[in-house]
Amino acid sequence: MRAMTAAPSPLSPSDRPRLGLRERKKIKTREAIRTATFELIGEQGYDSTTIDQIAERAEVSPSTVFRYFPAKEDIVLTDEHAPVMLEELRARPVDEPWIESVRHIMGKVLDLLVQESPEVVRMRAHLGAQVPAVRSRIFESMSQTARLMRGAMAERFGLDPDSLEVRVYAMSLIGGLMEVNMYWAEHDFTGDLGDLVQRALDVLEHGLPTEKP
Repeated sequence: MRAMTAAPSPLSPSDRPRLGLRERKKIKTREAIRTATFELIGEQGYDSTTIDQIAERAEVSPSTVFRYFPAKEDIVLTDEHAPVMLEELRARPVDEPWIESVRHIMGKVLDLLVQESPEVVRMRAHLGAQVPAVRSRIFESMSQTARLMRGAMAERFGLDPDSLEVRVYAMSLIGGLMEVNMYWAEHDFTGDLGDLVQRALDVLEHGLPTEKP
């Protein structure tokens, strides 16, 4: 049987539909708030950075900041890649092994993140490892991301997204990727993040190594 080909990649900007003016303004505002937040955190630390300072630096009101991000932790953690990643998963060939689809998507997402701002990627990982409030928010968001992943897996395999097996696998995947970030930050960002992600996916695919390297 002929293998099915993939649909155009949603991660390719040229393939995305052009957004309307209102949506472009929203994205611009969100990015201004994020940029201001990371600049201030870099200058004075996470705990010393306030919403009022972020609003002033981004040239918006504090209420606007809260309208886009319910809490400071959300500014640090939120990005636009999770929904796009799921779109990309759905665009992969249906006969491609699931783990290969995940490897492909994670490689593209990491490339995109690093191209945009490697400093922000490192700062997010550092804050997740060092700031309890950020780490707590990470764990809260994991269940939301895993729920989206369960839907994509259920579509691919015709499974119940609420079945125990699907829930365990999705949470294992998301939790593993979170641990990669923690490990990377705790080891002073030694090594390539993409290589660490692939090692984590190896564990999911083959199980825990039983021999010392």
